[in-house]
Amino acid sequence: MTLVVATTNRHKLGEIARILDGLDCAVESISAHASAVAPQETGRTFAENARLKARYYGRLVPHLTVADDSGLEVDGLDGEPGVRSARFGGPTYPEKFDLIYGRLRARAALGSPARFVCAVAAVEGGRVVFEAAGTIEGRIADRPAGDGGFGYDPIFFYPPFGCTLAEVSAERKAAVSHRGRAFRKLRDFLVSRVYS
Repeated sequence: MTLVVATTNRHKLGEIARILDGLDCAVESISAHASAVAPQETGRTFAENARLKARYYGRLVPHLTVADDSGLEVDGLDGEPGVRSARFGGPTYPEKFDLIYGRLRARAALGSPARFVCAVAAVEGGRVVFEAAGTIEGRIADRPAGDGGFGYDPIFFYPPFGCTLAEVSAERKAAVSHRGRAFRKLRDFLVSRVYS
């Protein structure tokens, strides 16, 4: 079986491939199958955007196609950046971090509770055949820390680990992360299809 992941982000693809490791399934990037302008992410929720992307890319390939939408919700910023996480602030993550810390400082909300959210949708033959979500609760770190992970990981402090997600191994992060939780549900779905 071939599973096409609707991403060109090599970090994300690697993380997903590790979660699905061991399945009789080739995990491939959409860029190996089709070249297309990414769709506008017009959904109001992570689930809507995941579904939108899965349907869009699913029309371009004859394989099971999965898309996810994920981001950071900060309580002290009324849930921002939320579904706009990738487009929030400047083009680099240090710029995004500066904006988040500046806004939290202005609201006297440093250390605000926060969560990562990931929604996953899989499409086959034009039909959504699977959807799931995963979250991880934590808080905004006192300062960015760590050089592992990617995206907002350096500012997401996970209390059970006592550090940010950028300060742990990829395997340890995947065991608890929002994407890990959502894609393990996809893994269970794929296993059930093979053995049902």
